[in-house]
Amino acid sequence: MTVTTRVSTAADWATSFAQASNQDREVQAHGKYFTCSYQLDMAEHTFVVQMSRGQVVDVAVDPGPLDVPYQFAIRASADTWRNFGVPVPAPMYHGIWAASFQRDMKLEGDILVLMQNLRCVTRQIELLRSVGVPV
Repeated sequence: MTVTTRVSTAADWATSFAQASNQDREVQAHGKYFTCSYQLDMAEHTFVVQMSRGQVVDVAVDPGPLDVPYQFAIRASADTWRNFGVPVPAPMYHGIWAASFQRDMKLEGDILVLMQNLRCVTRQIELLRSVGVPV
């Protein structure tokens, strides 16, 4: 079982998330064409993850609405994100599709880009079980 670590600040979380993603063998194996930017809106904090060829090149913490462009957004309440960040999530908190159908998660923007990179995005969401969530 993976031990969930909690970080003290949103900036610390962004660093931990980037490191975990960049060191994850699955993201690297599938990420050759994983180049996009997407927003994780956790209500209390917002992040824009910028990907290039399977590597996190930047995680913008709480950017303004026009500061950092992104192709799609995954939005949910802080409570939903906290439920994603536990080692064994409860039903309907195990993936973005389940949470969007049964919880308050919303997928917005260019969904085609999300679908083109779905395996890598899904894996990055799974990494929340080890790096925790900053809300």
